[in-house]
Amino acid sequence: MNRYPAWLNSLVLVILLVGIMLALPNIYGSAPAVQLADIDGADITQTQLDNYVRALENDGIKPESAYLSDGRAVIRFAKGAIEDQQIAGERLRARYENESNVALTLAPSMPDWVRELGLNPMSLGLDLRGGVYVLLEVDMNTAVENRMKGYEQDFDDRLRDARIRHRVDLNNQVLTIRLQSAEDMEKAREIVSAADSDVLIGDGTDGKSLIVRMTEAQIKERQDFAIEQNMTTLRNRVDQLGVAEPLVQRQGVDRIVVQLPGVQDPTELQKILTATATLEFRMVDLTGDMPGSRRYPGRGDETPQILRREVIASGDEIIDAKSGFTNEGQPAVHITLDSAGGERMLATTRENVGKPMSTVFIEWREESVTRGGKTVSRKFKTEEIIGTATIRGVFKNRFQTTGLTPNEARELAVLMRAGALAAPVYKVDERTIGPSLGQDNIDRGFNAIKIGFLAVIVFMAVYYRWFGMIANVALLSNLVFIVAVLSLAGASLTLPGIAGIVLTVGMAVDANVLIFERIREELAAGVQPQAAINSGYEKALSSIADANVTTLIAAIVLLAFGTGPIKGFAITLMIGIVTSMFTAIIGTRAIVNLAFGGRKITSLPV
Repeated sequence: MNRYPAWLNSLVLVILLVGIMLALPNIYGSAPAVQLADIDGADITQTQLDNYVRALENDGIKPESAYLSDGRAVIRFAKGAIEDQQIAGERLRARYENESNVALTLAPSMPDWVRELGLNPMSLGLDLRGGVYVLLEVDMNTAVENRMKGYEQDFDDRLRDARIRHRVDLNNQVLTIRLQSAEDMEKAREIVSAADSDVLIGDGTDGKSLIVRMTEAQIKERQDFAIEQNMTTLRNRVDQLGVAEPLVQRQGVDRIVVQLPGVQDPTELQKILTATATLEFRMVDLTGDMPGSRRYPGRGDETPQILRREVIASGDEIIDAKSGFTNEGQPAVHITLDSAGGERMLATTRENVGKPMSTVFIEWREESVTRGGKTVSRKFKTEEIIGTATIRGVFKNRFQTTGLTPNEARELAVLMRAGALAAPVYKVDERTIGPSLGQDNIDRGFNAIKIGFLAVIVFMAVYYRWFGMIANVALLSNLVFIVAVLSLAGASLTLPGIAGIVLTVGMAVDANVLIFERIREELAAGVQPQAAINSGYEKALSSIADANVTTLIAAIVLLAFGTGPIKGFAITLMIGIVTSMFTAIIGTRAIVNLAFGGRKITSLPV
């Protein structure tokens, strides 16, 4: 009685060894490092990495380790070598600014052989690792206005094709279509409805105009799209800069939280996060009297031009962009358009050879102004022509644009590759958590785990004697499994997550308490020790399952509906519940069976 088959004992042992192996990288901690990513998004090569290390060694800086990770170069220094890290970052940034983005961060300090096994430590959240927290607000009004501008151009084109004389005006998210005669009202209404049957179409007060608005459902849909598109773009931008493990998530109706754990030089990152620069390509209106044409200022020495209303291609149609130089040595951005933009560019260049086309640089900015003794924030849009060139031949989706400084060309290439923002974003809050504060949080959190763990160990050993020590082995194994699962899943451990682990430490012994108390009851009733062990595990199982399942349901609800910190708590609680079921029931039963099963005993140390 009370004997597991050999295969089951072997399986338990294998699971324990795998858990220890997965958790192993977490014992080494982290160290200051410099991370480099190719400025054009390509993977860093081993040759490039060797060049980086050689450049540092020539300057008297000796890294502890250097390796490639996810297409980026990681150069790690000894623990506490913050000064070496900062100097290395400055030297690499100065020497390779035209090739690579350089970020100061923290990297796992595990040995090379552990990393070569493909093992990674669990990631630490911003509150534990230190880094940058940025809260951004999305300009929802601009998101809706941009959609209305799309309607404006679409309706204008359709009415012109139908030979209906008209004028389309956009004011405060309301389109007014003014017609020459009331007889055109119904035909114009049909054309607008055919373009989008969901918009609200009303009659103007003059009897020969239409008022077009978006419905509330359309406005909400557009706002949600702006949030989702901006989140995707921000993730891409952070990836372009070589920052590892970023967290980008929605907060409330119109805000986005960006957390960059481990990042220690936030200035460049914050600049690129809020940048809204994009490009538009428009034909020059040589006559100056085409409908919708207007004058655009030129940047620097660039001549102002009257440009047509139609946009040939815009930033959201650019699928690739690389900074470089022309044959004459001018900074340039080499652009690749998507299929739709390429087709329009092909049609435009085919029909306008010998005519000028301008590149418009567009950027949303925010500045502080003082009005009535109060400082307020003002948002405005700048549109400048950075270059006008005569179309010499027909081209489609690959070309280059000039008129930028080298820095602007590099930044614009990063923004274009990452994608355009659907609406401008503005910084609302910014916090930088230093690595020393993060380490203090780690120390306090793990001290809480140690104290709780030791208190439970002492209680179990004193109250349940040798059976209590078996439960303590299971409890330690449970902690190992929690860390292993977090490492394997790539989940981030935060302060609330540590709270979940501390709670799990207390809950993990509940199952063994129920089992051991049942064994005691069976022994007190005169049942033989072997039968008492079997009865204790079998009869306590339903109570254990009920208690853990109800807690698991609560954790799932917290994960589904909670925000960031609550999700961190829920994740570790869920993992802890599942692993504790294994260690407390199967794990301890395997040890008890090995220690007491299959032989005649007269008493149990419980």
